[in-house]
Amino acid sequence: MKIVGLSGSNIGTKTRTAMNITMDTVKEKYPDAASVLLDLADYNIQFSDGRSYLDYEGDTKYVAQTVMEADALIIGTPIFQASIPATLKNVFDLLPVNAFQDKVVSMIITAGSPKHFLIAEQQLKPILAYMKAQIVQTYVFIEERDFYRKEIVNDDVLLRLDRLVEDTAVLAETYTHIRQAKEAEYGF
Repeated sequence: MKIVGLSGSNIGTKTRTAMNITMDTVKEKYPDAASVLLDLADYNIQFSDGRSYLDYEGDTKYVAQTVMEADALIIGTPIFQASIPATLKNVFDLLPVNAFQDKVVSMIITAGSPKHFLIAEQQLKPILAYMKAQIVQTYVFIEERDFYRKEIVNDDVLLRLDRLVEDTAVLAETYTHIRQAKEAEYGF
C-alpha cells in the first residue's frame, strides 16, 4: 500500500506540523506501507492549463504522478479566507476527473476559527467526491489554540490524528480486498 500525505499550502507551519506527526504515525504503525509527504511549500508547481498531468515536467509532474500512484491520501490543509488554499486547488485541477477513483482520502484541517469546519464539509468533501474518492468521513479539525510554539499541545488532537491514520489504512486495505475479490469474479 502506498500512502501519500499532501500538505496543501506553500506558507505557514501548523498544517506541516500536523502532517509531520501524521506521517510519522504512518511509518510507525504501517512500516510495510510506502509513504511519502508532499509539502507544497517544497515544490515549484505550475498552474494547471488543462493538459494531462503526464505532460507536465519537473515538480509539477512529480507531485501529480505521486498523488495518482497513491492507494491512500491524507490531505492536510489550512483554511484561508474561508476557503482552501489555491495551491491545493491547483493540484486538484492538474489531475483528471476520476483521479481519486479507488483511492481512500482523509483530511486534516487547520484553522483559526471553529467556524471554519464548514469549509471541509462544503468545499473539500464535494471536490473529493466529484473526483471519485472514498472519503474517510471523520476528519481532524485543529484550531489555533491547539498549537503552541509549532507543536500540537492538545492530547485529544494527537489521539484523533492517530485514529485518522488507522481509519485511512484500514479503509484502504478493505477497499483493496473488495476490488480484488470483484476482479477475481471475472476470471480473466
